[in-house]
Amino acid sequence: MKTAATTYPVHELIRNRWSPRSFTDQPVSPEQVGQLFEAASWAASAMNLQPWRYIYAHRADTEAFEKLADCLVPGNQPWAPKAAVLVLALAKTQNDDGTPNGAALHDLGLANGNLILEATALGLHGHFIGGFDRAKAKETFHLPEGLQPVVMIALGYQGPAEQLAEPFLSRENAPRQRKSVAEIAFQNQLPD
Repeated sequence: MKTAATTYPVHELIRNRWSPRSFTDQPVSPEQVGQLFEAASWAASAMNLQPWRYIYAHRADTEAFEKLADCLVPGNQPWAPKAAVLVLALAKTQNDDGTPNGAALHDLGLANGNLILEATALGLHGHFIGGFDRAKAKETFHLPEGLQPVVMIALGYQGPAEQLAEPFLSRENAPRQRKSVAEIAFQNQLPD
């Protein structure tokens, strides 16, 4: 585990949340997965619309898991399918009356934040993956208009970095870094 060194004190779940690419063969139980989605369901959302939806599969569910894995771009194929669970996170960008939900992506992000912190509390890790074919995901899962594939998540128990090939091994062993608070937060207005 790579605990983050922070300038200000933050909760250990935040400091311990990390996105590895190396996973063990240990399965994640259906109860644990249910717990993760329960945590996601309690995220705040505009007008309580809860516009998040998830499609997931355990690695043991070979056919369903492969459908998700096949949506990954080639650069993520070497490591992500080794996770115990793959998740496709979707945002319902249209309300039931057909009007746009401008907060859908934000709200999905909050739900994903809850999910990943709950995973951390359970000793699990998740890696958010932007590198996947959204058009293929829409086609594969017959997604209706207004349900946008946003990100995939590889979930599981962290494995040893040494099982990864380059360039992933170097990335796995690199120190954790974040921009300083002074680079991202500005009182009253942005600097000139």
